Amino acid sequence: MDWRCFYLDIKQLRYFIVIAEEKKISAAAKKLHMAQPPLSQQLKNLEQDLGVELVIRHQKGLELTEAGNNLYKHALQMVKYMEESRMEVKEVSEGVRGKLSIGVNTLSSELLAPQLRKFSERYPLMTYKIQQNESAQLCKLIKERTIELAIVRFPLALEDFSILHLKQEPFFFVSSAQDARYANTISFEEMQAYPMILPSTGGLGVYHLILEEFARRKLEINLLSECSDIPLLLELVSSGFGATIVPEVVLKMHKGHALKVTRIAEPNLSAGSGLIWLKDHYLSVAARNFIEQLRASTPGVGQANEQNA
Repeated sequence: MDWRCFYLDIKQLRYFIVIAEEKKISAAAKKLHMAQPPLSQQLKNLEQDLGVELVIRHQKGLELTEAGNNLYKHALQMVKYMEESRMEVKEVSEGVRGKLSIGVNTLSSELLAPQLRKFSERYPLMTYKIQQNESAQLCKLIKERTIELAIVRFPLALEDFSILHLKQEPFFFVSSAQDARYANTISFEEMQAYPMILPSTGGLGVYHLILEEFARRKLEINLLSECSDIPLLLELVSSGFGATIVPEVVLKMHKGHALKVTRIAEPNLSAGSGLIWLKDHYLSVAARNFIEQLRASTPGVGQANEQNA
């Protein structure tokens, strides 16, 4: 087919398809709800633009030439593609179709799974990009526009982000199942006797929060190791290598280890999580829909809980 056909508009192709199928200008004009002379002129213009004869005109009607047959086949494909594209663009604009790009903190994936399942039931045509990482790294990915949303753990510097606070949860002291000390609760002073393996990375999130709690009480933590891999951390604790302090969600997500879980005596060691996105930047409809779902379906979350950090 002549390369000039790429300049055809979709209306011309629709007209030609009907002409090719009806094989009469009068019948095609009737089907298109238009007068016969303008449709005849459209066909002549099309032939002139392409520089080829598309139909052979008989008294009884029209017959497609080889070039006409070729154009007809391509026109069907192009019109179908344009219609599918139009529908997809419309669905994306309505948030029905598209991609939700979201990150989740290593210690918060329990929050994400049920929400994504619910979201996919509501928007079955949606696809997903999911990244798991430390909260500080997720902030960086949002700023780079690699992802739009992230579930992170506090404390965290979030001046550039809007936040939807999700929930607070307690921390627990965790040691080997063989540990016979402190049956019910344990204090920070008593935890000093244990070599500690802290989750996350030095200076960030949970790690920072735990050190701050010891410092606030003017206590020294017996820091043995850092470990950002939670299954490995719990395996090390289970072996008796050291003890740790972790949020409740870690114990819910990683079962099967031989561990002793002890409640911390002071009730104020807890941490929250939240959904964040970049301030004053475009958010896809999919991202906005997910924010609204989370706000509506998570207990204790609402307009009063959302803030600009």
